[in-house]
Amino acid sequence: MSVVSPVRQPKRIKARFIGPLALTLAFIMCVFAVAIYSIEARIRDRDLAERSAAVAKLFAQKLDKDTHKMMATLRAMMVNPAMENAFRQGDRAALAQQGGELFRSLNAEHKITHLYFIRPDLVSLYRFHSPAVFGDEIRRVTLQQAREGQKPAHGLELGPMGTLTLRLVAPWRRDGELLGYLEIGEEIEHLLDEIRYSLGIDLLVLVDKHFLTPAQWQRGLDMMQRSGNWARFGAHAVLAQTAEQLPTALDERLLQRLLAGGTAEIRDQGRSIHLASVPINDAGGRHLGDLVVMRDISALESTFQWSIAAVILISLLAAGGVLGVFYLALERVERDYRRQHDLEHQLLRLDSEHRRILQLEKLSAVGTMVGGIAHQLNNPLVGVVNLAQLAEREADDPARTRELLREIRSAGEDCRDFVKRMLGFSKVSCFESKPTPMAELIEDTVLLFRQAESRHLPVEVALPKEPVVLTVDPVLIRHALFNLLVNAAQATADGEGGIEISLERGEDKERNRPGWTLAVADHGRGMAPEVMEKVFVPFYTTRSDGTGLGLPVVQHVALLHDGQVTVSSEPGHGTRFAIWLPDPV
Repeated sequence: MSVVSPVRQPKRIKARFIGPLALTLAFIMCVFAVAIYSIEARIRDRDLAERSAAVAKLFAQKLDKDTHKMMATLRAMMVNPAMENAFRQGDRAALAQQGGELFRSLNAEHKITHLYFIRPDLVSLYRFHSPAVFGDEIRRVTLQQAREGQKPAHGLELGPMGTLTLRLVAPWRRDGELLGYLEIGEEIEHLLDEIRYSLGIDLLVLVDKHFLTPAQWQRGLDMMQRSGNWARFGAHAVLAQTAEQLPTALDERLLQRLLAGGTAEIRDQGRSIHLASVPINDAGGRHLGDLVVMRDISALESTFQWSIAAVILISLLAAGGVLGVFYLALERVERDYRRQHDLEHQLLRLDSEHRRILQLEKLSAVGTMVGGIAHQLNNPLVGVVNLAQLAEREADDPARTRELLREIRSAGEDCRDFVKRMLGFSKVSCFESKPTPMAELIEDTVLLFRQAESRHLPVEVALPKEPVVLTVDPVLIRHALFNLLVNAAQATADGEGGIEISLERGEDKERNRPGWTLAVADHGRGMAPEVMEKVFVPFYTTRSDGTGLGLPVVQHVALLHDGQVTVSSEPGHGTRFAIWLPDPV
């Protein structure tokens, strides 16, 4: 009495893969969006750093240019005999007469705000910008440097009333005699506007309050008729600014972050502003304060937001298309898998040789092909299920998951194409050949076999050095090779070695035709002569769970390609199957 196993319902392939695939695509899109945002933030930070460096460089260049301009002015004054004579005699009225018009011109046209005549003992003789103040000893760094080195000295200096001035001091000598010193200077506010228009940024000049007192600061504001803000920040006074109004979010905490070397991005009245700072040092190397760089990035940010929205929309459409295509492919695979499942169950019921013989007599060519479909789809779908299980275990590795999903799709497409071929198995017109690189075909088949074969038997592949391209049907050849690999694995017990695949030149001696031999050899138990005589007979099998259709299918594939299959075996020493294929015409 034969026992029939209960029917197992086929697995629903779509339900197992569509959900994980959708989650994987969503995860990839999230990673992509985060990466794009991080790249954009780094680009903005780098751009601000470059602009800050450009501010420092341009500021130094403008100071250097104005220094040369002021040096040329001092040299012109030193060669004026009348001015030299008035300076020698200490005649303040004559100095005012000789230099007054010149100073007014320099102030109006070149922003010169300071002009001193200083005696050799460093006592001021005449200040053109403040004539009423004289007779005081001057101890500024630039004057001390000019006196010690007896050569021109220049640099930024913070005045006692809060003026940040570029000063140039030059010794005035005649025939080895030191007549005194000439000092010329300009406040730097006008340089800020030039930098602003050159680089498209706003600037804020801050000075450290410990160099000033509130009374001196206010006196400087009144005397120089300039604007400033003592109380805005705790430790720094606002000396000058190019923006009409400072951002409200720029407070003491944020300022300290900038002064520590950091950057910041703030929102103010609907604008996005990027901030950084550049230190300001005086002629003696003291850190007087900082130059805060403010860049409006609203337009750049808006452009980026539109770009990222467009990229995300395109990605969503692409992901939807991928899911749609994958769904349709899985629909076909599932339909074929259910058909194959039903056919397998029917074949398992044929448990006696008598019923197999009756079935062989009754089966038509179409029936044989139906059996072939059941056998051929079973092996690759085992690989599909195994690959799916690997994909579930490695879902945390997107790259690996995508690789496994590509293999699943490839196996599904092969199954679909093979079904189309096998429906017309007896019709040669269904045979679709094309130039096919054999190395790639063999590698793909071995990869699928390794995924489907649970024992992980070693497979050695020997290929010619030169590429081999044959005109074959790649789907049929791949299935034939896969069948030979499965048979070799089933004939090899643990510890008996691996499987060898070779592709080498071969010739059909009967027809005297050149070609190639694709061989699969194992080191298993081998076959007896009486078994070898029947290996290509449909439904003949030595295994209780076999169908007897694998090798007949291999032989039919070879015949479709105008080739042939040969087998050699020795009991206890393994078996070798060889498919000979002709050279392309």
